[in-house]
Amino acid sequence: MAGEALLNWYEAVKRPLPWRATRDPWAILVSEVMLQQTQAARVVSHYERFLTRFPTPGALAAAPAAEAIAAWSGLGYNRRAVALRAAAATVAEHGWPERLEELPGVGSYTAAALGSFAFGAQVAAVDTNVRRVIERRDGVRRPPRALARRAQELVPEGRAAAWNQAMMELGATVCRPRRPLCGECPLQAGCAGPDAVAPPARQRGERLEATDRWARGRLLAALVAGEAPPALPAERRERALAGLERDGLVVRGPGGEPRLP
Repeated sequence: MAGEALLNWYEAVKRPLPWRATRDPWAILVSEVMLQQTQAARVVSHYERFLTRFPTPGALAAAPAAEAIAAWSGLGYNRRAVALRAAAATVAEHGWPERLEELPGVGSYTAAALGSFAFGAQVAAVDTNVRRVIERRDGVRRPPRALARRAQELVPEGRAAAWNQAMMELGATVCRPRRPLCGECPLQAGCAGPDAVAPPARQRGERLEATDRWARGRLLAALVAGEAPPALPAERRERALAGLERDGLVVRGPGGEPRLP
């Protein structure tokens, strides 16, 4: 049975990631927010430092926003720190909601992952890795709702948390976007294969250093470190600062100079 093969494989090879050793919903929420668009290997040290500084939702909610942003620095996509602090404030004041999507910054995937890992919800959590595994195995690409239904059909009864972890591990380490290790896959039998579904078209983007995202990151890093900001053309600097201000990552002083909130 494919489900048992997958779970047995996972137990034998799973990486000892720290968030897998807890059912504390706060620790799991921190890990899930950090893992958004960031590889697990980069997250581990940030995760451990962040939880040491903010071991509970109340600790983060009570801290100044500038402190949360500084603790997040180096992970990228810094607006996640602001959203996580808002979620922490909600939990600290009202407790964990029955519908986890009610928390600021928590979408359907994060709610499903948090629900299964911390609260025992029997729901499939479909991230990019899980989507790729299912699409390759079935040989078909589905819209999000149909994919969610298909994933739910595959969850072994009563074992959603283990299945979610196993599928994420499989997609991250074996069923990779490029050069998948099909010979090591526990689901190889019956799989349509990596070429059965064409990968999404890749758009050729501009160099990272030329993007507003890069400028925002450099400006914020300089503010966190108390250093002089990088030299940027006035229009680009203002665009980057406006974006940081819109995301709640900086505020302006009386003279218009930026600082952490």
